Amino acid sequence: MFDPNADKSPFNEIPPVIIALAVMVGGIEIMMQLSSRGLIGGENGISWRVDAVRAFGFYDPIFEYMRETQSFNWETLGRMITYPFIHFAFTHAAFAVVMILAIGKAVAEVFHTASVIILFVACTVIGATAYGLVDESQYPLIGAYPAVYGLLGAFTWLLWLKAGATGESRLKAFRLIGVLAALQLFYRLSFGGGNDWAADLAGFVTGFLLSFVLAPDGRARIAGWVQTLRRR
Repeated sequence: MFDPNADKSPFNEIPPVIIALAVMVGGIEIMMQLSSRGLIGGENGISWRVDAVRAFGFYDPIFEYMRETQSFNWETLGRMITYPFIHFAFTHAAFAVVMILAIGKAVAEVFHTASVIILFVACTVIGATAYGLVDESQYPLIGAYPAVYGLLGAFTWLLWLKAGATGESRLKAFRLIGVLAALQLFYRLSFGGGNDWAADLAGFVTGFLLSFVLAPDGRARIAGWVQTLRRR
């Protein structure tokens, strides 16, 4: 039987904002891969990844210097929104892209484009802030995972809301984050690692909480809160 949608691209079903985020993360990693093989960038291309980590990664010493000297400029603050687009290796970036496409699709099908962007940026910034407050090393925070966990927080919120509407246990909504947290703990205990867990956790909590106001009915929810406070 002829199927008119047989040749339809699967990307047509993914919201444009999610495709854009995935392309930005994946595209930069492809450039890094090509440069490491000498296909672009010439002789200097081999060091592109190291240079990018130094220029755009988020470092606790820089964060502490910014807080102590109150030097809030683009050179320091900019790192809080550029680090998610740089990764340590291909697999590091590839898994982030897969998570953005999978979880981001579910979120962006409900949330407006502007809300998804705000969520991504907010979780990125707050994730970096949490990392800076917890970490005391010179190990850089890079990778899209705090933002990915933020999308996961929004997705969990959607499941949490659905569970409440159907009368099911809302704890079921936290199964996925529970599994990921357990895997991350196992990996950390087995192989060690930095304090990027703090950024991921902060991203998840931020994504979950922001969903109350960034969801399509967020304004009505805020108005209800205001009315409740006034009655008190």
